[in-house]
Amino acid sequence: MSAWETVIGLEIHAQLATRSKIFSGAATAYGAAPNSQACLVDLGYPGVLPVLNAEAVRMAVRFGLAIDARITRQSVFARKNYFYPDLPKGYQISQYELPIVATGAIEIVLEDGTVKRIGVTRAHLEEDAGKSLHEGLGALTGIDLNRAGTPLIEIVSEPELRSAKEAVAYMKKVHTLVRYLEICDGNMQEGSFRCDANVSVRPVGTEKFGTRAEIKNINSFRYVEKAIQYEVARQIELIESGGKVIQETRLWDPDKGETRSMRSKEEANDYRYFPDPDLLPVEIDEAYIEAVRATLPELPDAKAARFVAEYGLSGYDALVLTASRDLADYYEAVVRAVPAQPKLAANWVMGELSAALNKDGQQIDSGRLSAERLAGLLVRIADETISGKIAKEVFEAMWTSGESADALIEAKGLKQITDTGAIEQAIEAVMAKNPAQLAEFRAGKDKLFGFFVGQVMKATQGKANPAQLNDLLKKKLPG
Repeated sequence: MSAWETVIGLEIHAQLATRSKIFSGAATAYGAAPNSQACLVDLGYPGVLPVLNAEAVRMAVRFGLAIDARITRQSVFARKNYFYPDLPKGYQISQYELPIVATGAIEIVLEDGTVKRIGVTRAHLEEDAGKSLHEGLGALTGIDLNRAGTPLIEIVSEPELRSAKEAVAYMKKVHTLVRYLEICDGNMQEGSFRCDANVSVRPVGTEKFGTRAEIKNINSFRYVEKAIQYEVARQIELIESGGKVIQETRLWDPDKGETRSMRSKEEANDYRYFPDPDLLPVEIDEAYIEAVRATLPELPDAKAARFVAEYGLSGYDALVLTASRDLADYYEAVVRAVPAQPKLAANWVMGELSAALNKDGQQIDSGRLSAERLAGLLVRIADETISGKIAKEVFEAMWTSGESADALIEAKGLKQITDTGAIEQAIEAVMAKNPAQLAEFRAGKDKLFGFFVGQVMKATQGKANPAQLNDLLKKKLPG
């Protein structure tokens, strides 16, 4: 594959977190009974008129400002005409020539730590289609129009991604951004955040793009990576065996681990775009833009830079901790309670806490272990009441019981032994019990030092202060 270069562009569809649809007052809540949230406007009945949801416009502008894009002062809605069973009007209201957001950029961090800037061609508002249902219906297909008319922002990248991993990094960055901005819940299982991947290959060193295939509606980071990797390999094999890639739409089949052809890909002129006669152009002035800008939160890149400067974290740690706004807020709440231990807090939030959350399928905001309670444990590590090893035992008990660190340490008698005399006594007892090993150590077998550490720890039930224990052993073992 080294003779080939991969070219990828992503079209990400983020469902906007409005309470009603983009052109009607119908609800957008997930999980309602089929067709219970589709009004006459959504169904395309004759005589009904769409009315633009102002909150959807505000959210689109919010996104545009976050990626330093140009906000179009006058954008236009167009009708995109095509037939599909779950598109009741026979056209989708979208934006074409004049989108609300144009020419921005998003920075991603590559595996080697370098930063790559990916251009965003446009981000436009549109309505979602309905959903075709196949399960439990035998040979029939059901149509649920609850989703019809749900507001989307479609974020179209430049074809500047060069690998499946870069595509995943970009998608994750957009996912983080829309959640920070609170314009999309990012729930991929419910279809709130999904993407189409345009994939092509070309010989290394050539400028002309190859023929692309579009992989539709991928709703997981893992599937995006796997689908692109499969598609790249398919196209290279096809070309090298004398065939030609055709422009088409393909679907990812996660069960078979392959993409398969869905339909030939239409060009823009096939959709017969024209301005929607029922919707006026959207006109936005500078005052509106500045009012929206004033509401922007601290964005992930700025927050990560601050974490490095303010807390002395590595770039990697800062990137992990700012991957979600809830995680970053949790971390800072811990640091406020243990201000002298930002690195210790980072290690525990990224380590033990994240592992426990993943294991139990919990989110950071679930309330299972508050930042204040975790900070209580870290205080006891910092003041050497308990060792790091015992802290893990206490953490597990906190996670399952809901008790505080102090209560568990007291109840289980887990306080660390910092009394030098008590540790010396334990060392001497271990030395007396293991004369052969002591003689070997004194004869030059330095590796036995670890044996004595382990034996003293065992004798003190893991409570001896590790630093003190090491210092005392270094003095006593040589004789």
